[in-house]
Parts: sequence; C-alpha cells; structure tokens
Amino acid sequence: MEKELMLREILTRLLDAEKLKYCYECGICTASCPVVWIDPKHHNPRNLLRKVIFDFEEASNDTGLWMCMRCYRCHDRCPQRLDLPEIFWLIRDLAVEQNYLTDVTGMLEEVLKLIRDEIPLAAVYGWICLRPHEAQNKRTKLDKLAIDALERFVADRKKEKTPPIPKTRKEKIAIIGSGPAGLIAATELVKKGYLVTVFESLPEPGGMLRVGIPNYRFPKEALDVDINHIKKLGVEIETNVSVGKDVTIEGLLQEGYKAIFIATGAYKSMKLGIKGEELKGVITALDFLKDFNMGKKVKLGKRVVVIGGGNVAMDAATTALRLGAEAVQLACLESREEMPAHEREIQDTLGEGVALNVSWGPKEILGDGKKLTGVKLVRCLSVFDERGRFSPSFNETVAKVLEADTVILAVGQVPDLSFLGEGIDVLGGRVIAVDPMTMETSLPGVFAGGDVVSGPATVIEAIAAGRRAAVSIDCYLKGEGD
Repeated sequence: MEKELMLREILTRLLDAEKLKYCYECGICTASCPVVWIDPKHHNPRNLLRKVIFDFEEASNDTGLWMCMRCYRCHDRCPQRLDLPEIFWLIRDLAVEQNYLTDVTGMLEEVLKLIRDEIPLAAVYGWICLRPHEAQNKRTKLDKLAIDALERFVADRKKEKTPPIPKTRKEKIAIIGSGPAGLIAATELVKKGYLVTVFESLPEPGGMLRVGIPNYRFPKEALDVDINHIKKLGVEIETNVSVGKDVTIEGLLQEGYKAIFIATGAYKSMKLGIKGEELKGVITALDFLKDFNMGKKVKLGKRVVVIGGGNVAMDAATTALRLGAEAVQLACLESREEMPAHEREIQDTLGEGVALNVSWGPKEILGDGKKLTGVKLVRCLSVFDERGRFSPSFNETVAKVLEADTVILAVGQVPDLSFLGEGIDVLGGRVIAVDPMTMETSLPGVFAGGDVVSGPATVIEAIAAGRRAAVSIDCYLKGEGD
C-alpha cells in the first residue's frame, strides 16, 4: 500500500494534474505522432496516457511506451501543452526503479525486433529513442540495461544474413541524400522491386546522422550496421557525388531515372547579421560538429560562447567541453521555459558544466583588431509577437559582455537549394514546395521530403517522410492516384 501511495503521488506530480483534467482526448497527440504512421499497431500516445493514469503496471509493460522518439510534435500541438514525451520517458525510469517491469531486457529486445520489422534503421532508432546518458556516473539502471540491449542488437545485426531483394521492376529511381529520409525511401522502393541509387555528397553515407550528432551520444557503429543492412538489400549508394556539381537533376532524368526523391536535409547554417560575425574564431555549429564527427582536428579557444537554445546548441556546447574548453557559456533569446531544446538535453548540458544565459540576445561580436575577445549581449524582453511570430524585442540599455576566444553559432539551419536549377518551385526561398498529399514537386517525377521541405525536424519525422515518399513514387510509376 505504501508503494502504491508513493507511486500515486509521483504520478500526480508528473502528469500535471491541472492540465490533465482539461484533456478531452481530442486525439491531436496521436494524429501528430510520426511513430503512429510507422507502427500504429503498437504505439498510440492517447491510449498510452489513459493506461498510465488508470493502470500504471499495464502501461509499463506496453511496448508502445518504449517506442516514443521524443520528437515533441504531440506536445507542440496539444491544446493543453501536456508534455507527453517527458511523461513517457520518466514512466520508463519509474517502471524500472519500482520493479513494475519484470523483464526489462526482454522488453527492450522485443521493441528493437518490432522496430527492425518496420524500418531498416532499427539500430539508429533504438539509440536515439532510448538515448542512454553519456556520462557513466549519470547512468540509471534503465540506461545500463538499454546500452546492453542495444550493443547486443548491433552485434546480432552484424551477423544477420540478408539476401538481396530481386529486381522485379525496370524503372530506375535516384535518391539525392543519404540521411534518414533518403535511406528509408530507398529501402522501401527496393523492397518493391525497383532499381535504386542513392547519391551522397559526403565521403560516407548517413547525412546528419553521421556528421550532426556527436559520437558519444550516438555511436556510428550502429549507423554503419544499419547502412550495411540496407546495402545488402540491394540499395546502391554513391558517395562524394554532389548534385548540382557532379550531376544535375535534369541530367539524372536524361540518364533514364524515372523518378527522383530529393532528401538533402537542412545543412546551411543561418547567420546573425551582426557586427563582428566575420571575425576569426566565429564558426557555425554544423561545421564544428561535422569536422568533429569526421575526425578532423578542431581548434577551440579556452573560453567558448555558444549562441542558440536548441538541441544543436546543446550538442555544440557539450562537445566543446569534451574537446578541452575550460569554460563554455550558452546564450539564447528564450527564457528557460521557452528554450526549444528538449528538457533532457538541457539537463544533460547543465550536468556537463555549461553555463546558461537565458533571455539574452547577441548585439555584437567583439574583437581587439587582432582576435575575437567576446560577445556583447542585450536583454531580450520577448521572442514572439502577439500572433506567435518570431519577432524578438530587446532592452538595449541592459547589456553584458561574455569573454570568448571562440563563438559557435547555433541559430538555425535552412536547406541549401542552390543545386535545384529550373522547374522546381520553392517557398520563401527556403524550402522546396511539394504537393502535401503526394510530395511531388512542380517538376513531374521529382519528389522531395524531410528537412528540405519541412525545415529542420527530427529523425523520426524524416523516417516517416521517407516512407510516404516511397508510397507516392510507387503510385506515380504505376500510374496510380492520378
């Protein structure tokens, strides 16, 4: 009874009872969830929430609880702003600590098997979904069990014998970009019997999975295992091929490719547009992480300031510390509650020793004529206007300076569309315009999806986009859905 009372107290605090009593089960959380699109049989956020409230033990043993990727689409769209991803994450920990889940290892292995049956990036999904803490002294019992299960899964997948899928269609399909959207689309189309070639500008496939996520958070061995599995199925991947330079979309169509899927992601870093941005020692987070992940030597000063409040900023800040920076400070426009980074990411970053400067905006990057010396910040009063549009306002009479030898900009990314050529429409000059139902661009036979259409999103959203694109391309080539 004492254990039940303690559990009820924890759940009442965790579930935010004030918000929960206004939850009318509208279904927006489930309708927004990309995992539901991939595996509706096992994952349903609305049903999971009901189980958590009425039968915690049943919820703990539901495989769907362990599939949440924490993309936060449900939270972002919920009228009551219930933080379901954080609820599900903490319920996992609680279920293990309170022994409500009798066979944790068995559950994790079952979930990984279900994922493997649905998508080829099963090892990637598992690492990003379960995301055990990086620092050994922070790991919970669940983290350690998750690591064991994931390492076994990767080892077993290495031994899997994967026969190639027979080619039953004569059409050739080109995929531009080997990130999650491109790899998933390629695999689904190969399963349908098509000849598929993926073109990647980097020396190795994987896109942002390879160069955008630090290795201590996501071991590239897991990515390699999944990509090797995809290759064995029959997907051809050509690296060091830059579309727009080495090949063109028009050229691919002339070579006989009957359909093209553009999945190049959002690699272009946004600028601040302030004085001093051109100073030596000012770098972008994407370039920084890319060089680090590709094994290049990265030089940083002793004092690092990261500008930005999202997940990329968190990765850049913790990576800077691990590379030997003596002090790392992070400055962002948003208040602590408004920061776009996931709460768990913020907590991990704070735990690493990064100092937060919230509600501060960069006014100028300072230098002494020879080198960078710091960043001048002014107080940010609000980030959005009354209509919810990004329109920060400042009180420039309140200012401070953060001393710095290196400044890392993590203020957002946009797709690089310079390779498109003519015939493909874009929206606002930033993303490719597509038919929302078919994902086809204004150029017949050319489709696009993932970050290049939506702007920066999550891995699971890219996976869902890749599967949708494969369905649309298959219908297009078969002359269906006109």
